[in-house]
This record gives sequence, structure tokens and C-alpha cells, in this order.
Amino acid sequence: MTDKAFWITGVDRPSRWLMTCDHATNHVPDWVAGGDLGIAPEDMDRHIAYDVGAAGVTAHLADLLDAPAIFSNFSRLVIDPNRGEDDPTLLMRLYDGTVIPANRDAGPEEKLRRLERLHRPYHAALGALAAGRDDRCICAVHSFTPRLKGRAPRPWQVGILYSHQDARLGPAMVAACREQGWITGENEPYAGHLDGDSIDRHALKPGRPNILVEIRNDLIRDATGQREWAERLAPVMVRVLMESGL
Repeated sequence: MTDKAFWITGVDRPSRWLMTCDHATNHVPDWVAGGDLGIAPEDMDRHIAYDVGAAGVTAHLADLLDAPAIFSNFSRLVIDPNRGEDDPTLLMRLYDGTVIPANRDAGPEEKLRRLERLHRPYHAALGALAAGRDDRCICAVHSFTPRLKGRAPRPWQVGILYSHQDARLGPAMVAACREQGWITGENEPYAGHLDGDSIDRHALKPGRPNILVEIRNDLIRDATGQREWAERLAPVMVRVLMESGL
């Protein structure tokens, strides 16, 4: 895997939708701690390092919607592209019970290096894609663990997140998912607004319609689950956008 900060598919596709996958991979560039953050392989394979299955769902959705898609190419533990540059969780030292040794002593200079080589190039590319058409809509795809350590199980199959600043698509998407019989969280398992995150930066501030889709990662860990959930979600997204009149 290269150390480029992102990859893009379907840049010239005609859909209004732009698919984004902020936490696509658990890749650690060689120039970051020699490519090893100092945690066990089984930790690098779970949700603390990336959004399990989200990249596959994003790719399938982009194909089905004939939409462009952008994927980060670095672990969220290296630096989190779904956080603003001043967010205290941008560079995590402890996540869901796991200490991240390579981040323990990472100071301002190391943070800046990761920002300049990874975080900023990713957002520059995302911003350029989003600006590619005036009527762009953004769908961010994420996944969530069925249970955080010491917490209650999460019952939702899918969560639809949206900000109080823009409810043009989110509530309708929640209702449409529930009509399908899916156990759907509304701004669950996370709040729908975070200052400085990708949706805030590339959708809310420029006024672009948006949704954030969270899928429970045990449902999309393999290629079959990823394809099935993309095939379920794509027609719902098309209908919700069409019926919105946006």
C-alpha cells in the first residue's frame, strides 16, 4: 500500500452524491514510527484503528449510485481525518482501553508532520471533489463496534447521523430506513454534530445536503455483508434525495 493520503474512484461520475470514507483503512505509513504504532495486530484489526467494512460499503455504494468516492489511506490512530485540527481527539493516546505507544510522546512537531502529509491533503482533495458541482450532496460512510468495552451492547443495525444545523435529509433517511425494518438509530450511536469534523467542514459550512451513515461492523466485516448493505442503502438514498426536492 502506498503512503499517499487518499485514493479516489469515479472522479468523473455524474451523480450528485459524493461518497466519503474517512476511516477506510488501518494503514500506518512507514514514516510514522516505522509503520508500527506499538499495539497488537488484533487491536489494529478492530474499530479503534479504522471503520471495519466501511470502505467496501462505500465502494459498492459509489458504483450503484454512479458517484465519485474518496477514501482516507491512513489509520485514524495515526491522525483522525474526521476531526478538526484543534480537536483534542485528533491524535489519540488511549482509545477504548488500548494505549497507543507511538502517540504517547508525539508532540506538536509530530502532530504537524502528520497534518501536513496526511490530514490536510485528504481534506484538500475532498474539498475539491465536493466543489465539483453546485448541487453536490455528501454521504459519509462509517461503521461502529457492537459494544465498547464496559458499555452496553448497541442494538442498532444502522445509524443515521445529521446535525441540528441541517435536517433536510437526515430525518427522512431515518424514517426510510425504519420502513425497511432495520433497527435504525437517529443520531445514534453518536451525536450528529461535531464542530470541525468532515461533514461540518465540507457540507454544513458550504450548505451542502448531507447524511452520515453508520453501520454496525459485525454486519459488514466480509465482502458479502458489504455488498448487501450497499444494495439495501442505495435505493433508499436515491428515493430520499428525490423526495426531498433539493
